[in-house]
Amino acid sequence: MPRFRKRLKNNAIYLGVSAVSAFFNAVPREVAVFIGSLFGFLGYLLYSKDRYRADRHLRFAFGDKLSPMERNKIIRRMFINFGANFSDAVRIKKYFHSELRPVIDVEGIEYFEEVYNRGRGVIGVTGHIGNFELLAAYFAGVGYKAAAIGRELYDKRLNALLVTNRESLGLVNIDTKDSPRRILECLKSGYVLGVLIDTDSFRVRGKMIPSFGRLSNTPVGQSIIGLRSGAGFVPVVCVRNGRKYKVIVKPEVTIERSDDFETDVYNITKKCTEALEGIINEYKDQWIWMHNRWRTRIKKEDLTQ
Repeated sequence: MPRFRKRLKNNAIYLGVSAVSAFFNAVPREVAVFIGSLFGFLGYLLYSKDRYRADRHLRFAFGDKLSPMERNKIIRRMFINFGANFSDAVRIKKYFHSELRPVIDVEGIEYFEEVYNRGRGVIGVTGHIGNFELLAAYFAGVGYKAAAIGRELYDKRLNALLVTNRESLGLVNIDTKDSPRRILECLKSGYVLGVLIDTDSFRVRGKMIPSFGRLSNTPVGQSIIGLRSGAGFVPVVCVRNGRKYKVIVKPEVTIERSDDFETDVYNITKKCTEALEGIINEYKDQWIWMHNRWRTRIKKEDLTQ
């Protein structure tokens, strides 16, 4: 019976996502964004557990620097932004060049091109902020060799929809379970590789890195491969800017190499996390605060790093 219920639930979710995606692709963008924003607001009203988790994480990050009213406003806007971003993300395959590309402004592209033109690969340091699906599509859609690492979704049909959407503009999709050799080959071929570094996952190797003043389990696979391949680390996000978007590129993150590789891995991951944190601070209502960033418990040995 539990398997049947799970299958029934997964079928309902898949059919729902497919129907919503088809609807968003059938109506004008203004209508899709309005309905997406409305869905986001309804999510804010209905999902009290997610509201509570987001508020808890905001208190983790900012303590009493934000009032309850300010936190609530950030959370409400976060839900609305997420719905609006989703409505655009599912339109990437059909409308990127005609509708989405014209509303994307770019800031700091010279930082990216400086590293990209070396031909040794770019680690695009990003996170669950703004429209991260559109971010990856942008770089592929304007002609850069681009790839993105992502975890396979629990439902293979939903995963196929996501991958098809990504690959429609030439983006190479890399699953977290793929061989590191494939990632290394992409970097050696000069690709920009988008990596979400704000996840607390037991599926990949991580280190306890400070994030908003709290030790946070942070993936380090991208740091290991980037340091070994000679790729550059460039923080980049795509944030919502009214009816438009802004791709923000920050200067390359570098460290002074030491004699200890593990120390270098820790240091580059820490500096990348700090760079992403700085962007989140500026666009608080665009990061997904209900994401469980601080799930892993701190061990005594972590406190001595």
